[in-house]
Amino acid sequence: MNDKPNETTESLTKGDNNPDAPMHDFLSKPDLAACKNGGKVLFATDDGFAVAENLLKETKPEWCEGTYTDYGKWMDGWESRRKRVAGHDWCIIKLGIPGCLHGFDVDTSYFVGNYPPRMSIQAAVLPIEQEEKLPLRRSHIGNQAYLDEMVTVNALHTELWEEVVPMSDLKPGTPETCHNYFNSQNRNDRFTHIRLNLYPDGGVARLRVYGLPKFDWTTVPTSERVDLVALSNGGECIGFSDAHFGNPKNLISPGRGTGMYDGWETARRLDRPCILEEDINGHLVVTGKEWACFRLGHCGIVTAVEVDTHHFKCNFPDYCLLEGCFAPAGEEEKLMKMEGEPWKTILSNQKLLPNKPHYFSGASIIQPHGTVNLIRLVMAPDGGISRLRVWGHIRPSKNEGPVRANPSI
Repeated sequence: MNDKPNETTESLTKGDNNPDAPMHDFLSKPDLAACKNGGKVLFATDDGFAVAENLLKETKPEWCEGTYTDYGKWMDGWESRRKRVAGHDWCIIKLGIPGCLHGFDVDTSYFVGNYPPRMSIQAAVLPIEQEEKLPLRRSHIGNQAYLDEMVTVNALHTELWEEVVPMSDLKPGTPETCHNYFNSQNRNDRFTHIRLNLYPDGGVARLRVYGLPKFDWTTVPTSERVDLVALSNGGECIGFSDAHFGNPKNLISPGRGTGMYDGWETARRLDRPCILEEDINGHLVVTGKEWACFRLGHCGIVTAVEVDTHHFKCNFPDYCLLEGCFAPAGEEEKLMKMEGEPWKTILSNQKLLPNKPHYFSGASIIQPHGTVNLIRLVMAPDGGISRLRVWGHIRPSKNEGPVRANPSI
């Protein structure tokens, strides 16, 4: 018997590259539930064929021909058993980064004859004291919530959480239909947890929860040094010159990069000189540079910068620099491509080395540069960077300092 759906493996693996897939404004936002960003499954009613933790994996779903477990066909997703009792299956997910929910991708890749006909998504702010009442998560194939666990979880009344996606139809996991996109009905409020409901049972490969982090800055004194650009603190990549091999939004993700794919890497510039030369400071003389612009989670004064080229051993930039400015509301898109004022040099040209974190502070940081809410990382001539950290102290926007000219990009 053929255990594979009625599509070829090759065609199914092209699902994420479907040129006819609809575009949604939320797809450029970070995935707040990704395991890379700290997302975690706290509870699932059933993990009969495959555990719910698979929903949050960063990698694309896989198909393994002929691979079985003791419970049935191995599937790369969350798949509950065929339900033979009253009710429906659901799971509770703690967002790695609390924030405002903009949209969702319920990916049914490879679930063709076993996907749920319908689903819904609810969200809430779950206080830590209530979260601690949840039973200890048992994550293994064949798992099913015990009766006492259901009693404990039901006491939290998660079924009353706000509905951000009402009950909606799902489509099978073919390349043409596997990505089921849904807008959030509440983009304004901050949430910490979501509940994914399957009606009544079945399998989903991945769940992407796109949104904007929302950090509570009232808890941070101005004397405390924080990473102003970190994704978890509300930082966001808002523009870039090139992202051929890797998106610069990866630069502000938590932790160190897990590979080159988890950083920012540009194409090799076609305008690079035929024979490279160095200037008197040991920097390559180049005709062009690449840049990425970020909105800080809170405006502030920068005191230290970390640029990590982890994993980039043969394709790191020759040097980098960092600029900052204060952008009034509505001016970001215009300013991100401008040269000179109002951009200020925070970190002048700094030579980079391969596969290494570079930390700059003290005299390396040009002061005074005033309060900034946008920063622009420039690399020359091209290459890859794994992570960017911009340490500083929060300030109210009125404390803007003098403008300092910067080198042309």
